[in-house]
Amino acid sequence: MGVGACTAIGASAASTAAAVRAGIAGFCEHPYMVDTAGNKMVVAMAPYLPLEVEGVIRFVQLALPAAGEALNALHGVSAKISAISVIVGLPPQRPGLPAELGAYVSEGLNSIADKEFLVQNVQTMEAGHSAGLMAVEAGCRLVRAGGAEFCLVGGVDSYIAPETLEWLEDCDQLHSAGELNNAWGFVPGEAAGFCLLASEKARQRCGLNALAKVVSACVSSEKNLIKTKTVCIGEGLTAAIRRVLQDLPRSQDRVDGIICDMNGEEYRAIEFGFASVRVSERFVDIADFLAPADCWGDVGAASGPLFLNLAVSAWHKGYAKGPYALLWTSSESGERTALILARVDNKHGRHD
Repeated sequence: MGVGACTAIGASAASTAAAVRAGIAGFCEHPYMVDTAGNKMVVAMAPYLPLEVEGVIRFVQLALPAAGEALNALHGVSAKISAISVIVGLPPQRPGLPAELGAYVSEGLNSIADKEFLVQNVQTMEAGHSAGLMAVEAGCRLVRAGGAEFCLVGGVDSYIAPETLEWLEDCDQLHSAGELNNAWGFVPGEAAGFCLLASEKARQRCGLNALAKVVSACVSSEKNLIKTKTVCIGEGLTAAIRRVLQDLPRSQDRVDGIICDMNGEEYRAIEFGFASVRVSERFVDIADFLAPADCWGDVGAASGPLFLNLAVSAWHKGYAKGPYALLWTSSESGERTALILARVDNKHGRHD
């Protein structure tokens, strides 16, 4: 239906997808934040947002353009739409996170309709990395159950606040070189990603093309968490991936593309390593995956919806390797989300 993105490497869905395909990294030194070794912290900031824009305003100014871009798909057909539900993923509480973030983001998203149509039931999910895909999964359930014809789903996150950066370094999660040399840390980023879901009946009534079809989405749970003394062997992620694979049309179908939120942390690499051994037979090449944090940094709750944009762009531009893509995300609080997306043939009204 529609996608939208604001990242460190692009102010739109198309420019972001093109930058990822080209392998462009949007990393830079923070203007004034330094680590304990005295080196400037490396971050992935949105270059079109002044550093003076802080707190909830920064989150809202990332979210609104991305959400508006996704809604552009409805231009000219608003008279046929009664209302749009909204579900957005957000980070959980942490140092540097604005107070009442959910309320301010909800208020901002309520304003994007510009009186063309009614935005209703704005919900937020504060679950970190998996929050965006959780919003997609919840939106799919809502639409399929008949609770809404159209649902705008997405995620927004920013690690750029000084208090957040200091907290990441205290947790030994900040990627750094030099004397600290924390190769297993990640580059803090910021982004927003949104996509518009619609029922098949509503899409046909409005004469809109589908960009992709959500075959299946699942939220599972991992009990052995990062920052604990437990050892994660990928049980939660395995459960989520196995569940969505069950909904492929044929048992012989293999998934060609994988997009995930691995960010350089050892925990995530080990987790996927264990999970991949258990599910590899359902993939063309389980080791062939895309981890776009290499380009736009770690974008937390925005990750999942941005992955949808990348998969859709690959099919639209013709460089995807096959008709199916697996998207997965992993939250520090234990949520594991997996989603199977399928290429759509609008000419014949079906997916492969």
